[in-house]
Amino acid sequence: MKIVLDTSKEFEFTTRDFERVRGLIYQRAGIALADSKREMVYSRIARRLRATGLRSFQEYLDQLEQRGEDAEWEAFTNALTTNLTSFFREEHHFPILAGHVRQRREPIHIWCAASSTGEEPYSIAMTLCEAFNTLTPPAQVIATDIDTNVLATAEAGVYPMERLDKLAPERARRFFLKGKGRHEGYAKVRPELRDMISFRQLNLLSGQWPVRGPFDAIFCRNVMIYFDKPTQARILERFVPLMKPDGLLFAGHSENFSYVSDAFRLKGKTVYQLAPQYAAASRPAQHPPEK
Repeated sequence: MKIVLDTSKEFEFTTRDFERVRGLIYQRAGIALADSKREMVYSRIARRLRATGLRSFQEYLDQLEQRGEDAEWEAFTNALTTNLTSFFREEHHFPILAGHVRQRREPIHIWCAASSTGEEPYSIAMTLCEAFNTLTPPAQVIATDIDTNVLATAEAGVYPMERLDKLAPERARRFFLKGKGRHEGYAKVRPELRDMISFRQLNLLSGQWPVRGPFDAIFCRNVMIYFDKPTQARILERFVPLMKPDGLLFAGHSENFSYVSDAFRLKGKTVYQLAPQYAAASRPAQHPPEK
């Protein structure tokens, strides 16, 4: 392998360093970094070098590989995780969810598999409140993410007011408490909304997931685009026994699961259900949802 060195940067960063980062994040989180992500990788991991006081990517990666599971592995993963989100992003999904849960037997159980900073699970919770016309609907949302930093933000449920700009005014008033005094300029989700959601750290590549179905719906949006096809197929296969036979799987706008797995069929725009043979097979395996 030809080693390319960019001497204009604060830290030495060779092609071999980049390939090592790509290999480590793929092994740990299934994220397949494209060649075009080289500058992003340098920028984000350079922050870890500064934080740890190390002077080269080689030294940092050598130490990382010698470690077991520890805080720096977590920081490395967090640094390379992209978190782009907003309230009611890809808005067409939420009326579909509302119509779906109104037809369900109570209680409702939903898994948001990529919580990020919380806007998506809180949008789900708001939709459930509106569907049942109460702040305490018969529903539970499990929200997970690999990035512990964004999970902390999600659990706090505090956002700058400008993050609410795209919300209808009545939604903002109903579901958020406006900050005063030193909290001016921020809004906090209402406690009823927060109490509907359980936040947990979860790596979709882990051998065990700290969730148990069956779920009425799984939101796995704008996550699969970071995985290669074999990884996508394995994750979709693991979703099958966690879904109710007629549950919904929500994907991101640029994701197409039809070419990855025959376990799901397209129901609407980026909304999937179990294919009939898989739905029938899932019935005997259902377990009571986790509490």
